[in-house]
Amino acid sequence: MLLYFFNYLSGVRVWAMPAHDRPAGQPRPCSPRLSSRCSSVLSQMELALCLLLLSLHVAAVRCSPGPLLDVVIDRYDIPRWCPREAQTEDFVRYHFNGTFYADGKKFDSSHDRGAAFISQIGLGRLITGMDRGLQGMCVNERRRITVPPHLAYGSIGTGGVIPADAVLVFDVLLLDIWNTEDKVQTRTLSKAASCSRTAAASDFIRYHYNGTLLCGKPFDSSYSRNRTYNIYLGQGEVIKGMDEGLLGMCVGERRLIIIPPFLAYGEKGYGTMIPPQATLVFEVVMVDLFNPKDNVTVEVKEAPEVCTRRTVVGDYIRYHYNGTFQDGTAFDSSYQRNSTYNTYIGKGYVISGMDKALQGLCMGEKRRITVPPHFAYGENGVENLIPSSAVLIFDIHVIDFHNPNDPVQIKVIYKPEECNMTSEADDVIQYRYNCSLMDGTLLYSSDHYDSAPITTLGANKVIQGLDDGLRGMCVGERREVVVPPHWGHGEGGARGVPSSAVLFFELELLELTKGVPEGYMFVWLGDGPDPLFPAMDLNGDKEVPLEEFTEFIMLQVKEGRGRLRPGIDVHSIIKDMFNNQDRNSDGKIVPDELKLKADEDSENTRRDEL
Repeated sequence: MLLYFFNYLSGVRVWAMPAHDRPAGQPRPCSPRLSSRCSSVLSQMELALCLLLLSLHVAAVRCSPGPLLDVVIDRYDIPRWCPREAQTEDFVRYHFNGTFYADGKKFDSSHDRGAAFISQIGLGRLITGMDRGLQGMCVNERRRITVPPHLAYGSIGTGGVIPADAVLVFDVLLLDIWNTEDKVQTRTLSKAASCSRTAAASDFIRYHYNGTLLCGKPFDSSYSRNRTYNIYLGQGEVIKGMDEGLLGMCVGERRLIIIPPFLAYGEKGYGTMIPPQATLVFEVVMVDLFNPKDNVTVEVKEAPEVCTRRTVVGDYIRYHYNGTFQDGTAFDSSYQRNSTYNTYIGKGYVISGMDKALQGLCMGEKRRITVPPHFAYGENGVENLIPSSAVLIFDIHVIDFHNPNDPVQIKVIYKPEECNMTSEADDVIQYRYNCSLMDGTLLYSSDHYDSAPITTLGANKVIQGLDDGLRGMCVGERREVVVPPHWGHGEGGARGVPSSAVLFFELELLELTKGVPEGYMFVWLGDGPDPLFPAMDLNGDKEVPLEEFTEFIMLQVKEGRGRLRPGIDVHSIIKDMFNNQDRNSDGKIVPDELKLKADEDSENTRRDEL
């Protein structure tokens, strides 16, 4: 039986053998004087006491060095984390320096050869001392293994390099451990909050990775190339262990994948960075995945309560969007430009996936649209913006849409019971309004001014759509009017009005003054007086000065027999009418002047007819 003595200060394990187990001729490990003294004692009690003293002496006193009986291991650098220890039948890859115990002279070194040593342990493929010395070792552990001759090359030595009875010292750094029974190991480091789909065979995936050997030495990184690694999963485009380790990953998941050599690059290794029989460790982040059979998918995030119409091919749509990749990285946003994206639907002005997804939308709707690359920018991507084979996600908010054939839409909200007179061309009206975009953004309001606006209908004073929406109204009537851009401010927009914006008006008619046809200052609302001059000559003196003419016209308006053009100063209109009749400009109208004017107007009419 072996007795074990440990020097805890040095970390050295010393193997000692009792006398009855020691081979013939093997020197005793301690002072022969002490042994002789013990043998002279006859009583068993004294013998027991002697053995105790012998033990204490061996433990407390450094005896004269004798031949080593077993391997001595000094674990002088042990890693804090050791998930696995080398065991019998494991394959190990390690660096070493071999020196003689006697003089420290080096006889071999894997460092000098530039290649780590690879072997299977515990099966006699190494000298017995190394087979024992490597047991229980961790990757990145450093050991000093001292091997006695009978566990090394014995009394013969080898190859002219190791002399007979040489004690050998190996300084070992363990780089790798693996076993033929090993499987690909995966460990999820972090995962996205939601995962609707995981990577499966035949999917196309894009991922970033850092690759290291088991000892932590890096050999490759997609980050250093500033682009993802892209493959069809399960099609043999990567090493077998990677094909297996990537299965089941979610976009945004971070995973550690440990691949044994026979599922990686095996005995040949790869290039100068991956040595033969190397276990590989990949820290992977799944950036993107899709399947060539995937279609565009649409998720409604928010729908309006009322949707009177949905988008169709040929409509012109304005929408805001945020564009991201599947891992959440943003690549574009209309919000950042403070301008909607405007396009015709179904006419090829946008990627085919968006052309398809923009159909069937309501105003105000919010959707998430996922577009696989074969419906987006494909394998080419967009330089410095969209990577090759990228799935695109658009979170969109529809502001408005219209068709170039859309009319002005008018909805009566309130109409008075009595409505004897309605607005029409040439009428002068006063109205209240709110003007908004279809998403509710208020652009203008009459409430922002001291008084409500006044305009003449049909006089090109307001946009055509608003002019149309104000016609046919009673005083007190309220309406909602939707004006498409071709009846509004068009593609150019206006101050405060975006390009191609559909406008929403809330209208109320406050006052209505009936007008006269374009080109007229005064019209009779029936047959005028005949003859006219006697009616104008209120005092019967055969002449009508301006004051009398003014009194006559105002009387016609008051009694509802005639109408002055509204919106213009009354006295200016009447004076212009008077000057038009006062042929000789003497400040009065006489019967001959009125007759001459009437004949001239009649002659001009006949000429126009010819």
